[in-house]
Amino acid sequence: MKRNIKVEALDQIPLEKEQIELVERKCLGHPDSIADGIAEAISRALCKEYLEEFGAVLHHNTDQGEVVAGESMPKFGGGKVIRPIFILIDGRATKRFKDVSIATDAIAIEAARSYLRSLFSTLNLERDVIMDCRLGTGSTDLRDVFKLHQGKIPRANDTSFGVGHAPFSEVENIIMGVSDFIDDKLRPKYPAIGQDIKIMGLRDRDTIILTIACAIVDKYCADIHQYSEYMARLAEQIEKVAKKSTKRKVIVHVNTADDIKNQSVYLTVTGTSAEMGDDGSVGRGNRCNGLITPNRPMSMEATSGKNPINHIGKIYNLLSTQMANDCVAKIDGIEEMYIRLLSQIGKPIDLPLMASAQVLPKSGVSMQKIKGDVEGIVDDWLENVTSITEKVICGELKTF
Repeated sequence: MKRNIKVEALDQIPLEKEQIELVERKCLGHPDSIADGIAEAISRALCKEYLEEFGAVLHHNTDQGEVVAGESMPKFGGGKVIRPIFILIDGRATKRFKDVSIATDAIAIEAARSYLRSLFSTLNLERDVIMDCRLGTGSTDLRDVFKLHQGKIPRANDTSFGVGHAPFSEVENIIMGVSDFIDDKLRPKYPAIGQDIKIMGLRDRDTIILTIACAIVDKYCADIHQYSEYMARLAEQIEKVAKKSTKRKVIVHVNTADDIKNQSVYLTVTGTSAEMGDDGSVGRGNRCNGLITPNRPMSMEATSGKNPINHIGKIYNLLSTQMANDCVAKIDGIEEMYIRLLSQIGKPIDLPLMASAQVLPKSGVSMQKIKGDVEGIVDDWLENVTSITEKVICGELKTF
C-alpha cells in the first residue's frame, strides 16, 4: 500500500539568519526532568516485566507523574531536608493478564527509586523522598486497540501527531554540548555542582547569551567565597566550551538572581530545587530531542512514560526526529528540514494519515534532486516503524 508522504520545499530564510533564536534545556536534576525520567524508567521496567512474563508488552502509560517540592534548610557546609519531596506515580498499567497478577505498583516504585539513586548521590531516598503509586488500568477501548497489534503492525491509540527537525542549529548544539560537559566533565571534578541546571540560550544576530541556573550542593561549599569561586569557574568553563562551536560572540551569566552581599544564593542540600519550592510534571520540560525550541515546530505531547508500542505521542515524535536526522546525514544539500507525522486512532502506525516532509534546500540545490531521496528515507522508516519500539525498550533513545 502506498503511503501518504508529501515532500515540499520551504519558502523561508534559514533559522541561522533570523535575528532572534531562543533555545532552552532543563537538565536531568530539574523537577520537570525528574518527572520525565521517573515516568520513562517505570515504562521501561514494565515493558521488561511484561516481556519476561508473557513475551509481549502489555498496555500501559505512565506519563502523568508529579514531583511536589519539599522543604529544606540549606547552609554552607551542609544543611538538611526538613519536609520530604513527594512523588506521585500515576497513569495506567495492565495489572492482570491470563489470570496472572502483575506487581505493577511494586515494579513502578522500584524503578523510580532506582532512577533517583542513579541520578543523585546526595539524596537520601529513605528520608528525603515519599512516593505514592496510584497506577490504574486503561479504558476498555484503548486496551482493545492495543491488543490488535499482537503479531501485526500496531494500531494507533490516538489521533495525534509527532514533529521532528534537523539539523540542530549552532545554539542548539552549544546548549547540548554545555549540558553534556557539565554532567560528564565538570561535576565529577566539582561535586558541588548540582544536577538541577537550566540552560537558556538567546542568539541576537551574532551574539549568543547563555543564562545558566545551577544548584550548588551545600555540603561541598564552605562559604560565600567558595560559592563565588564556583560561579566564576562555571562561567569560565561554559564560555570555553561554547566558543569551540561558534565564531559568534558568547556571553555567559550564571545564577543571576544571587545576592552575594546578603548571601542569598542558589544553595541546596541535595542538588535539586525539588527539595524546596519547585514542582515538576511529566511533559512540561524538554521535547524528545532534549531541548525546548520555540523557533521550531514542536509537539506538546509528553514523550516520556507513554507505551512504546502504539502511543503516537511517543512513537511519532521519536520517529520524526530520527527521520529528519537520517535525511540530513544521507542527503547532500539540505539546509533545514521538518517532519510532521499525523495518525488516526485505530489505524496501523506504519500508515499515517499524513507524513509531511518540509525541506529548505541549500543555495543552488534543486528541490527535485532532494525530493525522491527524502521520500525514500521517510518510507523506509515507516516500513520499519517497530524499530523505534525496540530502541526505546533497550534505552537507546532519549525521550527528554
